Amino acid sequence: MSANNTSGTILIRENTLLPAGLAVESEVFLPGWRVVKNLDRTTQARNIEGANWTFLRLAREIRATVFGLDEEKMVRRAIKEILARLKSEKFNFLEITRVTSVASKRFLEVCYVTVSAQSGLIQQGVGLVPAKDIVLRMPAVPNGEMAAKQMGL
Repeated sequence: MSANNTSGTILIRENTLLPAGLAVESEVFLPGWRVVKNLDRTTQARNIEGANWTFLRLAREIRATVFGLDEEKMVRRAIKEILARLKSEKFNFLEITRVTSVASKRFLEVCYVTVSAQSGLIQQGVGLVPAKDIVLRMPAVPNGEMAAKQMGL
């Protein structure tokens, strides 16, 4: 991934389920994460939602700033830092929304890069909660005793 055209890049967690027939060309970017090469977010969202899956981008944008000399390595380190900060959240894709590289302004002769990203979720179904996690059942009532107590009998 080149630092110059990083904005709009999508990373997908390895082993993320995708709709059948959705051809996603990707390559390893960081351990556990793949960079999508052949689709932008709009096309990917359209294809996923067309298969009655959910492509939900979470509202919060997260940023990381790193210092160094090699811009491409700095971008990779910033993305790694963002993923580490989001580790406890449930998400399986990350979109790089903006990369700000400041090579002309130097701080102690070291350049810095700020990467902004938004995390999101790709899942089967059209709801926010996967269908397999929804439980609709009545509480167990042994011999009608609970119902009788609730009715005051």
